[in-house]
This record gives sequence, C-alpha cells and structure tokens, in this order.
Amino acid sequence: MTRRKLYHYNFSAQADNVIESGKPLYQEVKGNWNKRYFKNENPIVVELACGKGEYTVGLGRKFPDKNFIGMDIKGDRIARGSAMATEFNLANVAFLRGGIQYSHEFFEENELSEIWLIHPDPQVRERDEHKRLTNPNFLEKYAGFIRPGGLFCLKTDSTFLYEYSVETLKDSPRYKILEHTDDLYQSTLLDDHHGVKTHYETIFTGKGYTIKYIKAEVLH
Repeated sequence: MTRRKLYHYNFSAQADNVIESGKPLYQEVKGNWNKRYFKNENPIVVELACGKGEYTVGLGRKFPDKNFIGMDIKGDRIARGSAMATEFNLANVAFLRGGIQYSHEFFEENELSEIWLIHPDPQVRERDEHKRLTNPNFLEKYAGFIRPGGLFCLKTDSTFLYEYSVETLKDSPRYKILEHTDDLYQSTLLDDHHGVKTHYETIFTGKGYTIKYIKAEVLH
C-alpha cells in the first residue's frame, strides 16, 4: 500500500463523516440514517459508486435541506470526499464504505428519496452484465430503498450503458422513465445535474464525449 493510500485509510478511520466496518454505526445505521446520523428528517439522497465524492459534496453544498450519502468500496477515494465535506463544514454529507451488492445491509425499505449514479463503469463485456449497476437485479434492489415517487438518476459518457439502462428501466415494472437525453449539455435537462461537474466529466467533455442522462421515477 502506498503512503498516500495509507494516509487516506487512516483519515477515514478517524473521520466522523465516514461510516465503515469497525465503527459503531456500521451495523446500526440501516433504517436510522435520519435519527442516528443526520439527526433530522430531511430527505436522503445517495450517490452509489461515488468515487472521490465530488458529486455528493457538490449536491450537499447546493441543497442544505437534504441529506447526502456517498457510497463506495474504495476507502482511499471516499476519504477525499470526507475531507472535502469537512472543509466545507457540511453536516448534511456522509460517506459509507461498502460494496453496492451489500447495500441492503445499510438502507431500509423506502428510506431514500433519490439515488444517483454518476459515470459508473459500463462493464461492456457480456459476461460482466451482472456487474453493471443498472442491470435488472440492481434496479430491483434500488427500487426497494427509494420511496414511491422518488427518483433514480444516471449520468454517463457511455453510449452503451445509456442505451442498456434505458431498456432495463423500460422493462422494469418498478420504474417510469420521466426524461432522458443522449446529450445533456445541449438539452433542456441541463439544470437537472445542478451544475456539478466531476473531474472525469470535465475530461470526458473536453475530449468531445457527450454526457447522457436518465431520470426515472420509482412507482411502487
């Protein structure tokens, strides 16, 4: 392990805004995010596969009346998001270290108002469909966490993942696609991403890639 990674892991271990194995709330937070962590009844928004937490922190700064959780398996990544949230004194932002396949261990039914996926790995090989974060199994899992009428939103530079996700959402009885576009920056939906642009999105758009976007409502 590099010295930098070790520093980030140690930072997460000490950070109050990071929930991870070994900390008291890790096994107690399911169904209790409002009561035990945020200590308010504001809506909860989760960014899955949040990486360095840029989007989670960006939304947290724009919407102080909502609570935000960034979830990722990489402790050195979320340590950076944790540090940013601390720097901006964001009491409405937390980070959860865990695999998305185990998200049912941390979120109760109807506990969330929104889930965001921001540029996840498209997993283009057919044999890796089970890893795609918009495959039918994952979508079913998310629908259980999001209250009826809540939102599931995806931003991606991958045409493959965009088209795949449109089809899987259309095929699911749990979702209704409200809007989608294959070129967010040239569409009337641009305000939907609230002006928060991650480092990698800046790189993608600089290389000429268009950003795709889907907004879907959870029906039941």
